[in-house]
Amino acid sequence: MNKTTCFDVFEKCVAAVQAGELIESASSKDKEFHFQNWFQSRLQDLAVHFEGSGRNTYPDFSLVEFTEGYEIKGLAWPGRERDYDSNSQVPTGYHNGRQIFYVFGRYPADQNTHIDIGNGKRQYPVVDLVICHGDFLNADHHYVHKNKSIKGFGTYGDIMIRDRKMYVAPTPFALTEGTTGLMTLILPEGMEYDADKFQIVGNLRRVEADTLVVGYNFDLRTNSLTADRIPNPKAGTEHKFVAYRLLSQSSKAVSMTGAVQPIDDNVGIEDE
Repeated sequence: MNKTTCFDVFEKCVAAVQAGELIESASSKDKEFHFQNWFQSRLQDLAVHFEGSGRNTYPDFSLVEFTEGYEIKGLAWPGRERDYDSNSQVPTGYHNGRQIFYVFGRYPADQNTHIDIGNGKRQYPVVDLVICHGDFLNADHHYVHKNKSIKGFGTYGDIMIRDRKMYVAPTPFALTEGTTGLMTLILPEGMEYDADKFQIVGNLRRVEADTLVVGYNFDLRTNSLTADRIPNPKAGTEHKFVAYRLLSQSSKAVSMTGAVQPIDDNVGIEDE
């Protein structure tokens, strides 16, 4: 085992995909846990101890011998690719003393590609996969998510408004080129790797924004949401990452796409 498990975990994922290990849904209504269960089997293949997943657990898997965790995101493809919903937890590379890795796996959205195995269960192939360090999505380690509430709303002043945040973050498939249809590992620059087993297929950079959102205000009279911003003292700072694959995999280069731009203050996402 390496000092980090991510290289070994990635290798197990690649081996499983190449061996035709399919995602299996627990039922026809299972949309959340089928890829999560597939990844859990990879941890079991690796014989590492971990604390199991749950509906409100973050990260989905916390390792025991290593201060690391894995957050799992299964995505239907083609489908929503630009971003994903992160319920009640902003993406980060470190949480509660653990280094966090995100596992994005895409499976076919086309019903004709599913294998019906009875009792409402279906199997799906893994189309492509990216394991990335959480810092690739957001390098802030200081923000602590909390839900708050206020009382006194409504005609009689006895209604409570609960502020339950959802974060919408870009996926590595939207941030990069050269990852579609392949399996890729993206880590911060400087992590030791086995050159007899892994190859570098890209050097990536993310640049800190000019401003930081430090608050927001929702006007109940106009239903408008506005952000409070301050200058980022680290504006322009580059965070460097490296994309890896096994030597047995494709050497197709990975680069930043440049398509994801900072969100304008006046642009919002409507509730569905």
